[in-house]
Amino acid sequence: MMKIRVLSFGGLVEIIGKENMIEAIDTDQVVSHLEQTYPALAGRKYVLAINEQMKTENTLLQESDVVALLPPYSGG
Repeated sequence: MMKIRVLSFGGLVEIIGKENMIEAIDTDQVVSHLEQTYPALAGRKYVLAINEQMKTENTLLQESDVVALLPPYSGG
């Protein structure tokens, strides 16, 4: 497994903090680890971005990847 940098934004920062380092091989493991460690995250709506690219399916990660958790947002 590799150390992956995980960033969170918006209301998710209150749950998991701004930045975490975790070990994972894919995005499913990232989500599983975070939801087990921070139960309040389970059931929340968010999308993942890897290196600023939004992902909708499980994706393998590289050692230098940055995974961001992005909550829903609206603009005006």
